[in-house]
Amino acid sequence: MKIALIGYGKMGKAIEEIAVSKGHEIVLKIDVSTTADFTKENIQKADVAIEFTGPHTAFENITKCIQWGVPVVSGSTGWLDNFEKAKKLCEEKKGCLIYASNYSIGVNLFFEINKQVAALMEPYENYDVTMTETHHTEKKDAPSGTAISLAEQILAAIGRKKKWVNESSRDASDLIIRSERIDPAPGTHTVSYDSAIDSIEITHTAHTRKGFASGALLAAEFANQKIGIFTMKDVLGL
Repeated sequence: MKIALIGYGKMGKAIEEIAVSKGHEIVLKIDVSTTADFTKENIQKADVAIEFTGPHTAFENITKCIQWGVPVVSGSTGWLDNFEKAKKLCEEKKGCLIYASNYSIGVNLFFEINKQVAALMEPYENYDVTMTETHHTEKKDAPSGTAISLAEQILAAIGRKKKWVNESSRDASDLIIRSERIDPAPGTHTVSYDSAIDSIEITHTAHTRKGFASGALLAAEFANQKIGIFTMKDVLGL
């Protein structure tokens, strides 16, 4: 499979290493110094594009891939205000878009655990639920996309929580997400249920970026020659 890497930072390099080891070919690498190479002619040399950039460039990058007929796997966060526009364009162009806030197989299993725990805890109002997410200092957005996904699952299951906030709050209906930025920290997410009597916590900790990179490559293999909008649940058959 021929792959275009849109975003060639730490994640792009980790994806490249795994992709090459599996016999795939990287035909295009786009970073801040090579944006002029992001052309229709160049991107169409790829079977699929993997996009890991930032909140201010992701939507434009995804739009170009869809318009030019290249399936795109995006792991960028902070751009989801435009997700419906991307989805509509993908449907109009009969393209392929896979988006996930986190491509780690372990995290996607953690999502399923989080939903089940939230459903179990919903009747027990004496337990207050909060979240903490820790990442490296280069991460541009807070809270993380993964934390937002976890929070939305909790809000869907626990009716006494109405919205998430990324700050301290005395409103019992707020789901507090605490964001910490320290190095080195590929990513830790903890959901805590605390009562006066005891505490219950579920935690996922990433040790390296390889889990994210492996999952993104798996999604790219899934996206090749497909039409539609998919998530990691589709990729993993969850």
